[in-house]
Amino acid sequence: MSSRHSPTLTVMVQAARKAARTLSRDFGEVENLQVSVKGPGDFVSAADLRAEETIREELTRARPGYGFLLEEGGAIAGSDKSHRWIVDPLDGTTNFLHGIPLFAINIALEREGEIVAGVTYNPISDELFWAEKGKGAFINDKRLRVAARRDLSQSVVCTGIPHIGAKDYGRFSRELATIMPQVAGVRRTGSCAIDMAFVAAGRFDAYWESGLNPWDLAAGLILVREAGGTVTDLNNGSDILGQGSVLATNETLHKPLFNIIKKAGAA
Repeated sequence: MSSRHSPTLTVMVQAARKAARTLSRDFGEVENLQVSVKGPGDFVSAADLRAEETIREELTRARPGYGFLLEEGGAIAGSDKSHRWIVDPLDGTTNFLHGIPLFAINIALEREGEIVAGVTYNPISDELFWAEKGKGAFINDKRLRVAARRDLSQSVVCTGIPHIGAKDYGRFSRELATIMPQVAGVRRTGSCAIDMAFVAAGRFDAYWESGLNPWDLAAGLILVREAGGTVTDLNNGSDILGQGSVLATNETLHKPLFNIIKKAGAA
């Protein structure tokens, strides 16, 4: 546990680590379930619910009045109307289901409508990304900074791919076709939480996606901002959780990337 953690962040980290213990065990099991006829889908949704319940119990014990916005459990009002936990117990479910070790637990704290703390934890790599407003972003005990690249042609960007038949599939295809020739590479991890954390860590130069939920985005939002990055929705506004869309990058690359995405979307 870092000495830099506030009491609130300590609570968030402990909740994430406790849920991670069962998720890691379940991840080991799911790799053995690939051959079952029924398939591991039910098993994974049970793992998801178990992790969420653990997180909720831990956070409620420490901060009894706070409300929740949970991926599985939905919105739960608390007696303290100014604070709300936003939780995704398993971001990257499809990866988890296929034995791919790219998934994360996401916990964010919202105060008066603003995200003030976030934790993204990948239990398989044991990488704990955390940030608090005004205090910077970290991976374990190392300070994070977004990448300093200024040239789009040298940048590696990541995104999420909507499934065929999704309403925004056509627009996404245009965005991808416009961006690909102008960058060094495009990646897709299958986890918004990992993507945002990797932008904060400077591993990816940028990330864009739409059709997301608040629990996908909330923790990553403060991670990228506290690592010196720029985060907007795809209308270049600040309603990221409401719009369910995001462009996260460094200050220099934000405008050229936004313009490319906007032009592709208008085509």
